[in-house]
Amino acid sequence: MVLQLDIIQSVALAVVVLLLGQTIRGKVKVLEKFCIPAPVIGGLIFAILVLFLRQSNILYFEMDTTLQGILMTAFFTTVGFTASFQLLKKGGFKVILFLILAIVLVALQNVIGVTLARLFNLNALIGLSTGSVPMTGGHGTSGAFAPLLEERGAIGASTVAMASATFGLICGSMLGGPVAKRLIEKNNLLASESVDVFSHPTEETTTEALVPKNFSLAAFQIILAMGIGTIISMLIQKTGLTFPSYIGAMFSAAIIRNISDLTHAYKVPSTEVDILGNISLSIFLSMALMGLRLWELADLAIPMLVMLVAQAVLMGIFAYFVTFNVMGKNYDAAVLAGGHCGFGMGATPNAIANMEAISSKYGPAPAAFFIIPLVGSLFIDFVNSGIILAFINLF
Repeated sequence: MVLQLDIIQSVALAVVVLLLGQTIRGKVKVLEKFCIPAPVIGGLIFAILVLFLRQSNILYFEMDTTLQGILMTAFFTTVGFTASFQLLKKGGFKVILFLILAIVLVALQNVIGVTLARLFNLNALIGLSTGSVPMTGGHGTSGAFAPLLEERGAIGASTVAMASATFGLICGSMLGGPVAKRLIEKNNLLASESVDVFSHPTEETTTEALVPKNFSLAAFQIILAMGIGTIISMLIQKTGLTFPSYIGAMFSAAIIRNISDLTHAYKVPSTEVDILGNISLSIFLSMALMGLRLWELADLAIPMLVMLVAQAVLMGIFAYFVTFNVMGKNYDAAVLAGGHCGFGMGATPNAIANMEAISSKYGPAPAAFFIIPLVGSLFIDFVNSGIILAFINLF
């Protein structure tokens, strides 16, 4: 029996799955502790149910995923609105330095993934599905790039990328604390008592009061950026290189944001844009996880496990030896190294959770709490997308 869902029924089911995930996350504390997103929880449960029904020849699902692509583009458009070069300059040298480290890690994650995929005689693009796509990128980037990888012949890329992103969230959360603890205690580091630019949050990290009329302004700017983005994407595609559909919208949003910063002719309501982006991401992820073909994991289980362990080892070594040393070899650098584990294998909330656990035991680290959200929330998705595209076109 085949159950066909139209566009409205499909998105409605995605919302049900999302709400299921939120309910379970609220009741199971370990899921909240590791910052596992609600769409991932609900989506994986649904995907497992689909696997059981399919393997038992009971029921097949066919969903209209038209809105999945639109929601994905809307989310990455909101990411583009965060790419404020004025804020990057205000953040100072250490913000730029950490961004450079994050970029180096992204490249290494992809090199490790591609190299091991080749050793296992797999498509190199499957290696990218365990590289920076799910690690630094997380579930959002996985959901966006995996279909593109599958179109280029990487069968099972969506399932591998989503499974890898979930592994990264858990592993990054478990890795950060021990790395920072070892660095702090081995080097007898003390919490910084300095009060400087890092103790003052930027406008992006400050909680603002919501303004109802700003929601319509935010929605109009997102739609406008998406529309202009289709033209930019069309021009980019003429280069003959491979690009995801949202790249034009992301560039368009970044241009709109930076013109606003420079001219002050209009305002980009960042808080409302972020909220609409999170809504789009949640529903998009639910639909992406619901469509996972878990039966494709059987032949990839052992290679994927090896590749993921290699990514965890890379992250630990990089944070311990590179992030700590380059960022100053002090207490803030140690906390930043712990945060980088959560950020480089999961998401910014995981990095914050790592740093909060560390600072609650050893003392405040204002520099770390300034740098990670700024780089993680504003710039790394933008840069990561470009590096992933370079690897896709190379391989």
